[in-house]
Order: sequence, then structure tokens, then C-alpha cells
Amino acid sequence: MLAPTPASPEQAGMSKAALDRLEDHLKQRYIDAGRFPGTQLLIYRRDKVVHSTSQGFADVERKVPVKDDTIFRIYSMTKPLTSVAFMMLVEEGRVAIDEPVHKYIPQWKNLGVFVAGTHPAFLTRPPSRPMLIVDLLRHTSGLTYGFQQRGNVDAAYRENKIGEVIKAGTLQGMVDDLAKIPLEFSPGEAWNYSVATDVLGYLIGVISGKPFEQFLKERILDPLGMNDTDFFVPKDKAHRFAACYSADPDGGFNPLAADRKGTLTLQDDPTTSSFLEPPSFISGGGGLCSTVADYLTFCRALLNGGELGGVRLLGPKTLKLMTSNHLPGGLDLPGMSRSLFSEASYNGIGFGLGFAVTMNPAQTLIAGSPGEYNWGGAATTSFFIDPAEELIMIFMTQVLPSSAYPLRRELRTMVYAAITDSNL
Repeated sequence: MLAPTPASPEQAGMSKAALDRLEDHLKQRYIDAGRFPGTQLLIYRRDKVVHSTSQGFADVERKVPVKDDTIFRIYSMTKPLTSVAFMMLVEEGRVAIDEPVHKYIPQWKNLGVFVAGTHPAFLTRPPSRPMLIVDLLRHTSGLTYGFQQRGNVDAAYRENKIGEVIKAGTLQGMVDDLAKIPLEFSPGEAWNYSVATDVLGYLIGVISGKPFEQFLKERILDPLGMNDTDFFVPKDKAHRFAACYSADPDGGFNPLAADRKGTLTLQDDPTTSSFLEPPSFISGGGGLCSTVADYLTFCRALLNGGELGGVRLLGPKTLKLMTSNHLPGGLDLPGMSRSLFSEASYNGIGFGLGFAVTMNPAQTLIAGSPGEYNWGGAATTSFFIDPAEELIMIFMTQVLPSSAYPLRRELRTMVYAAITDSNL
């Protein structure tokens, strides 16, 4: 794959002093304060890598520093890859996003909407319309995550271990279990962060006729040379695998916890991690591990209209469709969301087909551009792509949950502050 060209920030219309200030901020507020073990930040603008730095430790216990080739759990940053893979099938005419999901998952045809009761004795009502594939892509399906902890449907997800950070079971098992649990709301009526992208991974397998992980490898990862991105870390790369930590008092993953320790508890040891073996559950919603370099390759293909180095994933018109707001009525996330947690929660932010999308920067109260799109992962990884400014930012660390600190707001503010020559 065409390697990115390095350049000084000034050559791409950015300020080195401002980016140095950002690195100092990460070091003082997060690493030195014991909130993060280490960080990796990459900024790409106008076809050049203008900033790429690593600080602190990938593994605090063994004093292994973060390096350029450190492998991170990217969790929900898997979702954009899965969504792109699905839209490749759409481009080939093999599926349409306005088709009902039960066309491909017949056992979901009579899924009801929760009225009352507990698992397995639920009282339900019929949905106002069937769940469509577009509902999976934009999280308006009525599905949920157990960690939302809002009610009895979430509790049923936890009881069946559906969508857990520690993956269990199989994709087929998840789909079968979901056939017995009602929807939280009628499809299209609300936005709720959910296991919908895991279901997309299942559909990719059904429609393509090959396992989802094989499709992803053959159609995206291998062609782009993303050789360090996979659902597990092989033995010959295990020494590059970062430890994962928790900011929660109980040392686990609770995105809704009110109090944080300000210190770290080891959550997943890289020498004994479940990520060292191929998983039984292939999670299109949160299963991948990757590197900054690999994820940059993926982002560059998107920024370049769906193609990089002669490898085309999608056409630019399909990508434009994916990065437009698809929330009914043109609403933003706060206007439609029932999620107690998501990887984005700002005013002025809509949701496309796999990405959060900035609709109105003024309403977000954060510098940005209309059409910028982004997402993040549970362990505080994040990225955004701004086509108007020809800008990509990728940030990696390994701290659960991503809601522990307002880092993404700070990153966005300070990266945009470093632009000295705007395209807008």
C-alpha cells in the first residue's frame, strides 16, 4: 500500500506549536496524572502525516512503551469497517438497505416491541413497521446493549451475555437469542446504540455466502495491506499487544458509573487475554484489534472517496450516502436518542450509515466542519475524518470506559485549533 508521506505541520497548514501543546496536555492531564497508561496520536492533513507521536506505556506492569506498531483493542471502531463491508454488498446489488431484516433472518419476522414483563415472559405489541436494514446501519432498529441498564430488555441482554465487552457464544447464537427478546421500541422511532452492527456482520455472512471474518479479510484488510488488523492477535505479534485498563472503581466496564478513581486497574492482561486466540463470536460491532498505521490506511481510503493505491472499497457516491445524516426528520442524536451511553452525544451531530456525522458545528459548541464523520471505541480510542479540511485524526489508548473523561471533546478542540490555513 502507498505509504503516507510525512511533512511538517506548517507544510499542511497546521501549527507545530499547537500540536506540541496537545501532546503536553495528554502527558500532564492524563499520563502523568495516572489516568492513561500511554497514548498514540496521529494527524493527517492534505495527503501528509503531519503529527505522529507515542507517549507512556502500552503495558504499565512490564514497562513496555507505546510504539508505532503497538496493537490496540479498537472495539467499536470496528463498526465503520463492518458498515463499509456491508455497503460493498449493496453496491453489488446483492442487498438493498430498505429491505426488511427478516428477509435474511426469518426467525425475526414476528419480533414484538416491549410492553411489560421480564425474560422470558414478555408482553409485547406489534411494531409499527418491520425492522429495515437501514435501521441496523443507523441504530434505529429497536435493539440495544445490555450495559444501557434502562429496563427489562437490557436486563435480558445481560442475562444472555449479548453484546458484552468479553465476547461469548457465536453470531448465530446471538441472532437466535435476539429472536426471543422484544425490541425496545418500534424501528425508526428512536436512536439507540446497540448490537445492530454485530447483526450486520451476521448478514454479511448470510448474503456473501462466506464467514464474515473471511469477507472482511478478503475484501478490505488484505487488499489495503491492513496486516495487523484482525479479531485476534497471533502469537508472533503478542509482544506488541497493549494491556487494557479500567477507570472504574470495580475495575470493570461500566460506561454509566458516576465516580472514577483517577487511577488505573488492569482489566485485560496482554499475556493472558482472550484476544490471543481466534474468538467463537466474531463481532462486527466491537471485535477487532488494530494499529494506528492500519486504521490510517482505512481512513485514507475513505477520505479519498473510497479508494487508495488502486484498491477501491466503495464509490464516492455511496460514501457520501453513508456520511449523510439518516436520522428520521433530519433530527440530531439528542433529538432522537434513548441511549444512556453512546460514543457520541453532542447537539448538532446526526448519524449516517455507520458513522456519527457533524451537521451543525455551532450547535456542537466545538470547532469542526459540516460533514465531518467519526466514531470511537470502548477503550477510549477514537477517530474523525473531515473531508472539507482534508483531515484525519486517530487516537489510541486502552482505558475502559470511553466515557470516563471528556477527552474526545478536548482532542477535537485542540486539533482544530492547530489549523492555520482552513479550506473553508
